[in-house]
Amino acid sequence: MTALLTADPTARQVKAGARATCVVYAALGFSVSTWSSRLAQVSTRLHLDPASLGLLLLVIAVGGMVVLPLSGRLVARVGPRRAIISVALLVGGSLGTIALGYAMRCAPLLIAGLYLLGTATSLWDVAIAVHGTIVERELGRSVMPRFFGAFSLGTVAGALLGVVMVAWHVPVPVHLAAVAALVALVTPTAARGFLPGSQARPGAPRHTFEPAAPVPRRRRSGAWREPRTVMVGTIAAAFAVAEGAGGNWISLSVIDAHHVTAAVGSMAYAVFLTALTAGRWLGPVVVDRLGRVASLRAAACVAAAGLVVFGLGPGVAAAFAGTVLWGAGAALGFPVSVSAAADDPGRVAHRVSVITSIGYCGFLGGPPLIGFIGDRTSVGHALLIVAALLTASVPLAGAARHLPIDGGRPVEAAGSAPSETDTLRGELPCPAAPSL
Repeated sequence: MTALLTADPTARQVKAGARATCVVYAALGFSVSTWSSRLAQVSTRLHLDPASLGLLLLVIAVGGMVVLPLSGRLVARVGPRRAIISVALLVGGSLGTIALGYAMRCAPLLIAGLYLLGTATSLWDVAIAVHGTIVERELGRSVMPRFFGAFSLGTVAGALLGVVMVAWHVPVPVHLAAVAALVALVTPTAARGFLPGSQARPGAPRHTFEPAAPVPRRRRSGAWREPRTVMVGTIAAAFAVAEGAGGNWISLSVIDAHHVTAAVGSMAYAVFLTALTAGRWLGPVVVDRLGRVASLRAAACVAAAGLVVFGLGPGVAAAFAGTVLWGAGAALGFPVSVSAAADDPGRVAHRVSVITSIGYCGFLGGPPLIGFIGDRTSVGHALLIVAALLTASVPLAGAARHLPIDGGRPVEAAGSAPSETDTLRGELPCPAAPSL
């Protein structure tokens, strides 16, 4: 069946799409950190012990993991723009439900809101990643790390606002409800700047847009059986473990290992976030110069070296130096892995869903594993496991090469390409135009 394809987006539309993607990524980070910034007040009001609080946080993870395997299919069906608009309203509703549960001291209502938040943010994550890869392909250069940097800036903004709200004694329900309304208003408005259309057709020139056509069942499920996609997801998981470990254990490890104040521990965490954000903001320069494969290998080595210095260094200065290397190296892994899902425009949603699902296993499973091992040795020594995982990802990085193109369609490569196409400085291969 011949499809009627619309014209390629103009340069102005692509730039607008890039700006919109940054705003939506920042809004996602802002939403997530808003809830986290009031976690202490929620725990106190509901009289939660650490174990109960851990179970409460697990609800968000369960909600996210349930929807992630299905998110690619949903985004492919409705398109990134509609998906983002829907989940922005859903996130607003979830924050409102959490606020209501807190105000009523109703744990079941709070749990329902958290589950909804995990579900909505996971779908949001896949939808915006799909659109980000489309924008990146149209620009012809790497920008995904910068989009993830916008997410990091959003988390910082949400955390800082939370500090202000606590200092001003603003009630938790008022804070959450206000952010819910803001997210539900700003995000759909920003999504109007997305590139026209909703789905890239297989074999279309670059990303030619039209409403999504049904994808055969064999192809929908096939992304989980592609060795290349699974290997790229494994790389994402290794970097996700490194990022999640930094977010959860840096402050505590510095305090316990070097007997410093809580303020110094918080400063170490702030340094990690700064290095992570800076690495993502400057990352496109590195990826365009070195290519995906070399960038991933270099990033893994830098992060692993930082973890070793952090865990085995002789003093606080070494810990801070290791933190900088750790954050800067961890910055590129996940966004570059997501970019690797976009080589075949017709499969991007399904592959992003798989890579994100595998990567999130690292976010969820890494910190508890470090805690389990650190309880028997020390957190600093347990972090060496993360360094080992990053080192193991180095030989897998070849899976992130651009898929070779054959007659206008990306070849279903099993994990490697015959040529190092991604060392073409800034050149993203585009399928040839199909015959209509």
